[in-house]
Amino acid sequence: MSTPSIGNRRPLPILPVEQITSLKPELADVIEYRKSGLSLNWIIGCPLNCGYCVRHLFENYGMKVPRRLMSDEDAVNRLVSHPYFRPHQTPIQLLNRATDPMLLIVKPHLFNVLRQLDERGLTNHVLVITRWRVTPEDCAVLNSFTHLRLTVLVTHSNIQDPKIEPVASTIAAKSLRTLYERAERYRTVLYWRPVVPGLNDSDADIARARELSESAHATVFTGLFFRKEIAAYYEAHDMPMPYEETARRKIMPEVAEQRILAAFERDSGWGALFRKTSCGVAYAHGEADYNGHFGIRELCEICPPEQLARCEAAWVKPELTAVTRQARKLGASGPIDITDRAIVVEGLDEPPRYYLQHGFGYQCHDRAKPHHHRQHGRAGIGWAAKNGPTAP
Repeated sequence: MSTPSIGNRRPLPILPVEQITSLKPELADVIEYRKSGLSLNWIIGCPLNCGYCVRHLFENYGMKVPRRLMSDEDAVNRLVSHPYFRPHQTPIQLLNRATDPMLLIVKPHLFNVLRQLDERGLTNHVLVITRWRVTPEDCAVLNSFTHLRLTVLVTHSNIQDPKIEPVASTIAAKSLRTLYERAERYRTVLYWRPVVPGLNDSDADIARARELSESAHATVFTGLFFRKEIAAYYEAHDMPMPYEETARRKIMPEVAEQRILAAFERDSGWGALFRKTSCGVAYAHGEADYNGHFGIRELCEICPPEQLARCEAAWVKPELTAVTRQARKLGASGPIDITDRAIVVEGLDEPPRYYLQHGFGYQCHDRAKPHHHRQHGRAGIGWAAKNGPTAP
């Protein structure tokens, strides 16, 4: 099936080499391996001005007009030739770091890359995250891809403070409904984030999210990514500080999570509500979680029974010999252990750990940065103890 027309807009200019070399190296590198997938970011610049944007980390927040770092074709080739890319297996994220993929001048390039990946016959999960406008015509394009397992995650927070989030959440709400009503080959996830106590976790905020969850194949809730660069921006612009501390991981206080779970709970469970992105994406497609979260059983307590059955059937503890062989090739040092929860390694940064995790479908943790019971993958801020409760 050919991709429906998306208009004849002039392609975004490609930044000159001298401007690309002046960027932070992490931003100039168009591929980053993240937990939810191998992330391809060949376009940078965004006018939406969300105060908590991760672009603060790349010293690129001031760039409001999107520009490409390379052609769409070169971006696809860079992705599929990456040493960590596995056809049909490695989850992919597109334009989730430095722009919004559904901006009017950006989405033709998003659709072009999706088309090129689909024409290769790839069946990888592809995640597209947006808070911007999605039209019925966009949905027709998204439905035209026949091989990719495509998920559009719509970020909605209901934050009312324009200093923090100047984009009205009603835009995301409308986009979510538009996507859900027209979904055929893709799936739609309500990405309820960032949840910040005292800012957007009132009873009305939670009720609003529950209402919107009826217009999504799954709902994922998560907290605020609050690094020192973001805190500095808040302070410089006289914005209310959400926390007294910053953290490497997202902050999702226990009390906020418990209020959300209480509001969503019904006699039959919590519906299609998930703590982890990959869990929601996998459920939306009727598959087991590709990140192997089933090993972290306390995460699964809210999952629908049919999803638990899928994940249990797919979850297999890998052989130590096979894990050790791959981990050593990637540069692991020190002992390698496999517990009933995760592979535990030393000396590997996040990208090679995610490569192992997605390859084995089993969590892979750094021994020096443990994931504590019940606050798995979150900062200790807002929990009873910094190290989290002890596992039973």
